[in-house]
Amino acid sequence: METNQGSGKIPWDDLKYLFGEIMYGGHIVDDWDRRFCATYLDVLMNDALLDEAEMFPFVEGKAISFKAPTPLTHEKYIEYIVTELPPETPIGYGMHPNAEIDFRTKQCDNLFDVLVDLQPRGGGAGGAESENTKVKDYFDLINNVIGLDSLKINMDDLNNKLSDENNPLRPYQDAFK
Repeated sequence: METNQGSGKIPWDDLKYLFGEIMYGGHIVDDWDRRFCATYLDVLMNDALLDEAEMFPFVEGKAISFKAPTPLTHEKYIEYIVTELPPETPIGYGMHPNAEIDFRTKQCDNLFDVLVDLQPRGGGAGGAESENTKVKDYFDLINNVIGLDSLKINMDDLNNKLSDENNPLRPYQDAFK
């Protein structure tokens, strides 16, 4: 196998430092996460990567595989990414499949907590109207403190630019007049 025909050898240590410490490493604040990242780079970034290496190193004996592509043109890499990448799975990271169930359950819990927080309070049919009144009163308070009148947007000009019936801002345009 020939690697990097221009200079002879691929500088894996330099690439690992570039990815693990410079590009991504600045976002890692936990020492254990830093060790995990370094270990992952040690496992993945070597000459086997150019030989269709298994990118999910923990899937031996399982029905999932993610091989590194052979050297391709830029367009073929894009095509590979769009058509050939396997779905993300906890198995690929060495975790039990139930890890995704737990993650999705927490996502749903968070989503429903946000939805409950967004529901109008106040009871009765006028509950939504009282919420709108509260929002307008709060906006007026902020407007008086900051003085947003000097930053008024020319809504007529904006409305003329947003003439499409399917415009997502259409229901709100009258509220800003």
